[in-house]
Amino acid sequence: MLLKRLAAASLFTGLMGSAAFAANCGPEGQSIRILASDFPAIHAVVGAAEANCAGSAEEFSANHTTEARQIMNAALTPNPAEYTSVILANATLTQLMNDGLVRPLNDLVEKYKDSIPPNVLITIDGNVMAVAFMANSQHLFSRKDILEQAGVDSIPASYEEVLEAAEKIRAAGIMEHPIAMNLQTGWNVGEVFNMIYLGHGGEFFAPGSAEPSINNEQGIAALETMKALAEYAHPDHLTHASNETQGLWESGQAALAIMWGSRGAPILDDEGSTEEVTSNTVLSAAPTVGGGSIPAATLWWDGISIASNVSDEEAEATLAALISGLTPEMVAENNDDAVWLLPGFEPGPAAAGVAGTVQGGARPYPMIPQIGLLHAALGSELTDFLKGGESAEQALADVETAYRTSAKEAGFLK
Repeated sequence: MLLKRLAAASLFTGLMGSAAFAANCGPEGQSIRILASDFPAIHAVVGAAEANCAGSAEEFSANHTTEARQIMNAALTPNPAEYTSVILANATLTQLMNDGLVRPLNDLVEKYKDSIPPNVLITIDGNVMAVAFMANSQHLFSRKDILEQAGVDSIPASYEEVLEAAEKIRAAGIMEHPIAMNLQTGWNVGEVFNMIYLGHGGEFFAPGSAEPSINNEQGIAALETMKALAEYAHPDHLTHASNETQGLWESGQAALAIMWGSRGAPILDDEGSTEEVTSNTVLSAAPTVGGGSIPAATLWWDGISIASNVSDEEAEATLAALISGLTPEMVAENNDDAVWLLPGFEPGPAAAGVAGTVQGGARPYPMIPQIGLLHAALGSELTDFLKGGESAEQALADVETAYRTSAKEAGFLK
């Protein structure tokens, strides 16, 4: 199955719409079981669905976990599946589709079309496979007071400017480790490579094939940029994912960070930090790199999928419940928790970074079936380079070798 790429223009700048919402919870007496990541916007959607429809369901349960990506395939493989829905994103949709674990939603979408804005439907090869509700991307967070103290006149617009600012902060004795990034070994470090590689103009595969194409000038440049950034990051950066980088920021231990837009609202609120930090935090587009003209980032959506291995009644009840949560009222109550792709959203300061990254022309995370295997190989093979144990060329060669092994096992390569 060849999955088409999603164009940023049509997905991220054209998803706003309007629709008449009604709390139709579908068939009564069903079990609704949701697997989702653990951050505020998804809690808001699932919470609204539960408030609307738990009373008509035999069971309504939700597992919000940072391990959702790691457990979803195994959880949806049994028949019946452990969960009736996974709240997922670009990459995780292809991860589940490759194993046939999520169902096309065409019939259900037609039945509930009055409650679903048509421009949030994720359609692949003619099948609606997900219903998106928010956009996301990693982008730059800056402490304007610390930049001013170090003599940096403006918010950095490129990774080169980020590094220059970090050096000035260190040289001024303000912070020894002013940069925070999600460089945890595994998925996170692979995603940082993806962002910076795309910013350098790289392509992941040879045209029209599943043959990897990252051991090249752009790949080497991306790794060199990552290593330069890591020199200014906390010594434990290879263990840092979103919770850790948010913690560093809120405790005042970082002045420049690349974090997810969905962390913007929790960082800007009045909980877990200080007025000094929150009032001086500025969210802006992801930096460019290497003289490129687009933000070095990947654009993401999060949305609703329905498991294949559940009854039709459970599938319908689950979709109906989740759709019932996508209301202007839910958006209004949680406006700053996400860049909502739903009626009623009013962009605020927490959305500035994602909005700027979209407007700058950043590329979507590729929705092609083999990308997950390459991402996994990047996550497992780049750590030695970042630790100084091997060259960029060798690290990329190791990635391609690891990818080819798994791609052959999966049938993408002969």
